[in-house]
Amino acid sequence: MKKMKKALVLLLVLLLTVSIFGCGGNGDEGDNGDNGDGNGEDTAKKIGLVVSTLNNPFFVDLRDGAQAKATELGAELIILDSQDDAATELSNVEDLITQGVDLIMINPTDSDAVGSAVAAANGAGIPVVTLDRSANSGEVEAHIASDNVAGGKMAGDFIVAQLGGTGKVVELEGIPGASAARERGEGFNSALEGTEIEVVAKQTANFDRAEGLSVMENILQAQAEIDAVFAHNDEMALGALEAIKASGREILVVGFDATEDAVTSVQAGEMAATVQQLPKEIGGMGVDTAMKILAGESVDEYIPVELQLVTE
Repeated sequence: MKKMKKALVLLLVLLLTVSIFGCGGNGDEGDNGDNGDGNGEDTAKKIGLVVSTLNNPFFVDLRDGAQAKATELGAELIILDSQDDAATELSNVEDLITQGVDLIMINPTDSDAVGSAVAAANGAGIPVVTLDRSANSGEVEAHIASDNVAGGKMAGDFIVAQLGGTGKVVELEGIPGASAARERGEGFNSALEGTEIEVVAKQTANFDRAEGLSVMENILQAQAEIDAVFAHNDEMALGALEAIKASGREILVVGFDATEDAVTSVQAGEMAATVQQLPKEIGGMGVDTAMKILAGESVDEYIPVELQLVTE
């Protein structure tokens, strides 16, 4: 009887030992967060996107293009809106640093002011890619944008041809300090060189439709003769168009971006033309480039996106 009890005790001990080691091994595998690559880490890359403003349909398209590409490539995309404010932009970048993102894409509110945000990311060892507008300071791995100088010249050449090389034009400028505004203006004015076209008014409307309307109203009151308007983006062009309609005057209006509203206006015979960028492609190329950088691949410092003039 005693031998039987001793055998039962030994059997129970053996079964308990097997159970402990078996469960222990399985528990370690199930609780380490392993996703199948054996290193216990989540391999999904986390990318931040800081957008200058989502009140502009151009940047909404840019965001959508980035999100679509991130979903396709299996990356997590965190999107923050700077609301056209450099201080908010810096705060957004600091937030992304705290969240531990792998890379930050920035569509700057201002090419000079964004330097502080880029420097903050650099200090945290997080690579930066700029979209549409460049950064004048800080270390940036790549800049993805249309050739804004070429686009401005494209708009200028169109106006020169439509006016036969002579006339009076107005230039509505974007946000002072933004590379897109500076470069589009540079290209536009280069197209006017050697012609008899005079820029009778040049004023910022901050890439905003409401400001484009109010600024153009003031210019119309001050200038008795205006043959054409070039606005650095479609939002200002559409605002200017409303002011021109209300004045009853016939003035050629050319914008930049080819937003949906602008293309509809061109097709309706209201705006004369707009320079087409591809914001969704800029956003998508941004994520694609970010993933290459994070994979250790080399990328070009400047990655251009094609442009074309929309006239119908």
